[in-house]
Amino acid sequence: MPTKPQLPERSPRTTGAPTALDGLLVVDFTRVVAGPACTQTLADFGARVIKIENPDGGDDTRAYEHAEIGGESAAYLSLNRNKQDIALDLSVPEACDVARDLIRKADVVVENFSSGVMKKFGLDYEAVAPLNPRLVYCSISAYGRTGPFASRPGFDPITQAESGFMSLNGFADGPAVRTGPPIVDMATGMSACNAILLALLARDRLGRGQHVEVALFDIAMAMTGFYGMAYLINGQNPGRFGNSPSGSPTVGVYEASDGPLYMACANDRLYRRLVVDVLKRPDLITDPQFATRKARSENKELLRATIAAVFASDSLENWVGKMKLANIPVGYLRTVEEGFNAPEARERHRLSKIRHRTAEWVPNIEPPITMSFTTAVDPVAAPLLGEHTEEVLRETLGYDPRRIAELVRKGALGPGKAATST
Repeated sequence: MPTKPQLPERSPRTTGAPTALDGLLVVDFTRVVAGPACTQTLADFGARVIKIENPDGGDDTRAYEHAEIGGESAAYLSLNRNKQDIALDLSVPEACDVARDLIRKADVVVENFSSGVMKKFGLDYEAVAPLNPRLVYCSISAYGRTGPFASRPGFDPITQAESGFMSLNGFADGPAVRTGPPIVDMATGMSACNAILLALLARDRLGRGQHVEVALFDIAMAMTGFYGMAYLINGQNPGRFGNSPSGSPTVGVYEASDGPLYMACANDRLYRRLVVDVLKRPDLITDPQFATRKARSENKELLRATIAAVFASDSLENWVGKMKLANIPVGYLRTVEEGFNAPEARERHRLSKIRHRTAEWVPNIEPPITMSFTTAVDPVAAPLLGEHTEEVLRETLGYDPRRIAELVRKGALGPGKAATST
């Protein structure tokens, strides 16, 4: 049976403690993964993020099928913490007027629509920058907002494939493999967050905002890292190497008698410790076949088989204990269930549960950034579709009940739907 971790209530932060982005207003037109990941980080550290969704179903991730609780999907809950939510049908001119009123007050706008969508609504950077010269406007796309590929839709695995990134993943004798989690989407969200913070720092010095762009293809290409750089230097196309870079026999997965471990013994000093102090096989140093790094590379299959036979002779706990004592990088090869129930997750307080409006509570994975003074805000679960519409219209924009009723009548907040309120 699956074992869900016992999630603790989260301890609240110090009352009145400052946040890094206190007072920052972000208008969030994003959906799916990269954009919401970006704006969630801003929200986690104190920005007020107002997420704008189509009343007809909202963010696509609301319908993702990994798991759901309280009528909300795991994907949506994981990417939209600490945000407010309003529903606007941007095909209705009055809804675009509301969006422009929010943009006038905003410090940051983030959008990841297909090319031309924001321009169609009169909400592109060129249209709104005169309304708010200090605005930082971030566009996230697959291939950029200009050039011959701007109109192409794109998704994480497509850019993994087209950039060369996917060709590095998998085993040499098998096909290229995409990463399980959408790594390019997540890295694009992080880069977009960095770009926004850079633009805000520049605004403080220069007194004006700017348009910043981040493209999934560009991020995927950058993530080829030193393998991409090596190709540019030597012209040799890097291949797949599974769990062992360059086929290294001392980096990768090994099987103990009762389970797998991952070892990263990547230099001569660590290799000597491994074979002498842990494996008790000094012959793997003195034998000319393994005495040097070059010799070990030439005889890597023999060395791997020899090391594998030794690991198979004893238990996982014994090997991990000995390797940690010798200060050799090693880890258990865990499943998600094992990782989320592991002592590292528990002692580092990575998981908690937080209140939710339709579920009694929902799980929460803590932000992976720790700040000693301006800590992350107390987490609030991802909002329901349109949950804060009336509140934002009334309190942020100062609309009176008559104007809100008129927006409802014209369908700006969704066909046949009244505004909702917290």
